[in-house]
Amino acid sequence: MIKKGVTLRGIEVFEALAGRGSVAHAAAMTGLSQPAVSQQISNLEAAVGAKLIDHSCRPMRLTAAGETFLRHSSLALAHVRQAQSELTVMDLVSLTDLHLGVIDDFDNDLTPRLATILADSMAGCRFRMVTDSSKRLLQAVQDKALHIAITATDGDAKEGLIEIPLARDPFIIVVPAEIEADGADLLGGRSGLPFLRYEADQLIAGQISNQLSRHNINLTSQFEIGSHLALMAMVARGIGWTITTSFGYCRAQRFHSQLATQPFPTAEFSRQISLFAGSDWTGSVPHDIADTMRQLLHTHMIAPTLAQLTWLAGRFKILET
Repeated sequence: MIKKGVTLRGIEVFEALAGRGSVAHAAAMTGLSQPAVSQQISNLEAAVGAKLIDHSCRPMRLTAAGETFLRHSSLALAHVRQAQSELTVMDLVSLTDLHLGVIDDFDNDLTPRLATILADSMAGCRFRMVTDSSKRLLQAVQDKALHIAITATDGDAKEGLIEIPLARDPFIIVVPAEIEADGADLLGGRSGLPFLRYEADQLIAGQISNQLSRHNINLTSQFEIGSHLALMAMVARGIGWTITTSFGYCRAQRFHSQLATQPFPTAEFSRQISLFAGSDWTGSVPHDIADTMRQLLHTHMIAPTLAQLTWLAGRFKILET
């Protein structure tokens, strides 16, 4: 039997504190006040009967008991979050046909997870899932070749479509780990490091170009790269620096040890990830799928990234309708 006082909220706070060793960072990640974070940790330690955090160190460190508890509690939280994702799509059994598109940004991990969750919920449904660029997916929904698409958006209203916001995805600067140039030097062309640009036809390239133009920043580039992971690999190798999004950085996990990040130094800007469906759609299916996708985005991408890049707290987040 679980001891009285051991709560999921307490375990979530403990996980956040364990990741960064700072009450302030844990508060930013969980949306609690700093006193509330400290109280959650005190309650959890009292409930399990052991000191989990060594408060005498800065940053704080886990005790041996804390290390053991974290290994098991993290697995428990992962299972709870996955179960929560799966239980949000219960109305799909009535579907006979569903054609769904997902932006290729999520190919690595989220799209396979979403596909299996939906497939398990749709007995007898003819299910088709495709991945593509945001521009092509949006056009496919407008052309009725797809019922639903999960894409990035430039913020403009899409005629004939229902939009359900999912997440806010801030743009950030990514440089090779050994480079110490700040954002102002990079944007001013004073770093001596080439700018690596997304291929011009992509939506993300247009959003970055528009932001640079608004601030009268002109960056020449020898390279235009269509593959996101190829772009991150080039930065990791020290070939240049780039502007990408928080989801884009998260997706390149294999290169994180070779990359460094920083905020965009002028006005902050971001893109939005949304679910789009035809305006003639009836029923709750788009909202059910949106709820599931929010859970997956938070559990597998946003929360791990905020644990690493705490300065993104409050910016990189789920959007509720």
